Amino acid sequence: MAAFHFLLVRGTLMLPLLAAACTPRATSTAAEMAAAASPVAAGATPRVVDRQFGFTEGPAPDRAGNAFFTDQPNDQIWRYDFGTGQLSLFLAPAGRANGLYFDARGHLLACADGRNELWSSAPGKTVTVLLRDAGRHTLNGPNDLWVNPKTQGIYFTDPYYPRPYWTRQAPDSLLGGRHVYYLPPGHHSQPPVRVADQLRQPNGLIGTPDGRMLYVADIEANQTYRYAIGPDGRLSNRRLFAPLGSDGMTLDRAGNVYLTGEGVTVFSPAGQRIAHIAVPEKWTANVCFAGPNRKTLFITASEGVYLLAMRVAGAQ
Repeated sequence: MAAFHFLLVRGTLMLPLLAAACTPRATSTAAEMAAAASPVAAGATPRVVDRQFGFTEGPAPDRAGNAFFTDQPNDQIWRYDFGTGQLSLFLAPAGRANGLYFDARGHLLACADGRNELWSSAPGKTVTVLLRDAGRHTLNGPNDLWVNPKTQGIYFTDPYYPRPYWTRQAPDSLLGGRHVYYLPPGHHSQPPVRVADQLRQPNGLIGTPDGRMLYVADIEANQTYRYAIGPDGRLSNRRLFAPLGSDGMTLDRAGNVYLTGEGVTVFSPAGQRIAHIAVPEKWTANVCFAGPNRKTLFITASEGVYLLAMRVAGAQ
């Protein structure tokens, strides 16, 4: 309750004056409000781990929280151990892997665009080719992927970025464009299902932990869309989520979406921009939440990889 002081002037009791204790607090500055809304830990900035790579991509955490990522120009997959803080080479050659993701069995899935395939690498590093083509037509070049935790079905983007190491340089016209595909669980011998075809250059994608929504970035159109996932894995109810494209993306437990390119831009579940994370590299390719508590943002950016302490944990 507010405290009041009464002022007696020439024997007359004046109106109560509001005590200093209840003086309204000054309005928060825009910077204070932004800091309060930011998912980044107070005072934290990206910390470089190493900058020895050609171009880093596709980070994914294993069950222990260790981060795996690709160095595509050098045809390698690397592992960062959060316990020791050490980097080690996991797989080379690595099929020119780009995006990575772990399935429920602990197998590391990769968009291996050396031959435009999807790979699965068991913990013992035994590689299995999950998918070679789309209805007898060579894929354009799988780029990023996500495994639905409820069904273990695989979604992947198939843009077209001609590579100097390809033996063929055919255009993507045989597939009728650049699409998002779904590979149902247990049907890896069958062609993938085309589930999104109104995109100019699909790139990054991520789904929600409940398996009900999928975010897909059209990097050429500079847009990110949200889709509903149906019981059969097909997509519907396409909605514009953010007027920004993305190379890669991730989600936190609050439902915020992290888009990459010029640093990392964070959007609320409602599609409102709430934070921007500057990264000291020309291009930020991808992000994931890693570490034992999934409260470290692992950032792959051009020649380097970075760590950033967060207030919120990752959703995956």
